Parts: sequence; C-alpha cells; structure tokens
Amino acid sequence: MAMSAAEIEQMIQDAFPDASIEIDDLRGDGDHYAAKIVSGAFVGKTRVQQHQLVYKALKGKMGNELHALALQTAAPADG
Repeated sequence: MAMSAAEIEQMIQDAFPDASIEIDDLRGDGDHYAAKIVSGAFVGKTRVQQHQLVYKALKGKMGNELHALALQTAAPADG
C-alpha cells in the first residue's frame, strides 16, 4: 500500500518539529516522491547521516509502503 505525501510529511514533522518540508509526488502514483527537508537537527551531520535520520523517522516504511524517496536535506544555514 502506497503512502500519501501528507503521511510522509507528518512522520518527518513529528521527528523534526522545526523542519521546513516540501514533498513532491514525482509520478502521481503515490510511490515515487522527492523531499526537501531543512532542519536544525542536521547541523554538524554529513549528508549520509542526515538521510539516515530521515529514514529512521519513516519507521521502516522506506522500501515497503514507500517505494522511492529522493532526499535533499540541509541544515538551516545551508538552506
């Protein structure tokens, strides 16, 4: 079962309350998304660590209910 953009955004917002989040459904199929996330939680973290934090926030849904998610993450200063 696919996830909605609103569900993805809510899970990320729950994990990163300060985050600015943009979610795009790339194909209109509810399976392929792109997300841009800016959060203070990413300060001092490598890009890989930032992405790992986002995957953790999705609580195992990546690769299951959520087929593809292209991530663009940044700390606020990196914007």
